[in-house]
Order: sequence, then structure tokens, then C-alpha cells
Amino acid sequence: MTDESTGTLRSRLVDQAASDLEENRHRQQELAKRIAVLRQEEALLTGILDLARRYEGFADPSRLPEQLQDESDLPKAKQASAGAATRRPGSARKASAGASARAGAKGKSRRPLLGDLLLELLDGHDGPQPAKELRDELLAKYPDRDPTPQVVRNTLESLVAKGRVQRHKEQRSVMYTVVGGHSKS
Repeated sequence: MTDESTGTLRSRLVDQAASDLEENRHRQQELAKRIAVLRQEEALLTGILDLARRYEGFADPSRLPEQLQDESDLPKAKQASAGAATRRPGSARKASAGASARAGAKGKSRRPLLGDLLLELLDGHDGPQPAKELRDELLAKYPDRDPTPQVVRNTLESLVAKGRVQRHKEQRSVMYTVVGGHSKS
């Protein structure tokens, strides 16, 4: 081999090595960016799983327990639109609520929320009450209301989450009391 061909070969190899190094650096940057995106996705999915575990007792996790109150007497189309209303942006929901309030003032009066009725029933007791007994009392006092046992439990758990009701566990039983005692004279 001549000195010229050796120099040319060496020059090509140096150029090739520099090109390979540059390509490797570029690939490493792309992979680092991809890893960062995957870590963000992992954090997001972990957050979603945590939320799902927290609300797994609800019949439909996309709805709040107070919204699950007795809807069995509503036609299916109204139930679907009620579910859609919970997913509207805040301003649309407020406008709709205002329209509902005006319509309610003209027509029949609006029924109290299930959570308010349960708070009233709990307030009438000196000690903790199980959800089943509260539901039975609700059915006796308000025969027009017929929430399922699961809806009653979900509503009570929502009140616990809001700090308005306290949960007491005794072995496998769960009992509820109003926070701050009761207000009967």
C-alpha cells in the first residue's frame, strides 16, 4: 500500500468515525427525550390508577355520589342527558342549572339532595348508624325516594370525603355519624 492510499483510507475512516459519533449523539438525544416522555406518561397513568382505586366503590366513577341519587324514575333519555350534563364545562353547567332553577320555580319544587336527606337522618341519631338502616329509614320517611343500597353508601362516602360525616369501622361493619354531633335540642 502506498502512503497516498493509506492517507486516503485513514481520512475516510476518521470521517466515518466522526459521522458515526455524531449520529450516536443525535440518537442518544432522541432516546433521552423519549425516556422523558415515557416517564411523564408513567406518572400520568399512576395518577389515574390512584384515582381509580380511590373511587372504585362508586357505581360509575365519572359521576359524583350525590348525582347518583334516585334516578330510577327518570326515562332512559333523561338519564343519559343527566350524565352528559356532569361532563359539560363549568359555565355550561352553571347556565343549565340556572335554567333548571327557573323552570323548577314555575313547575314542581325541586327534591332535596340525597346527601342532605341522609345528613338529616344521621343528625336525628345519637350514635353511629349503618348505611342499611339509614336507607331503610329513608325509604320509610320518603317513600318517593328509592335509592339503591350502593347509592346510599356512595353518597355517605362522599359526605365522609367532604368532612361532613365520620366513618366508624367495627370489624366488618361500617357506621356513620354527623361530624360535630347532632343539632337536636
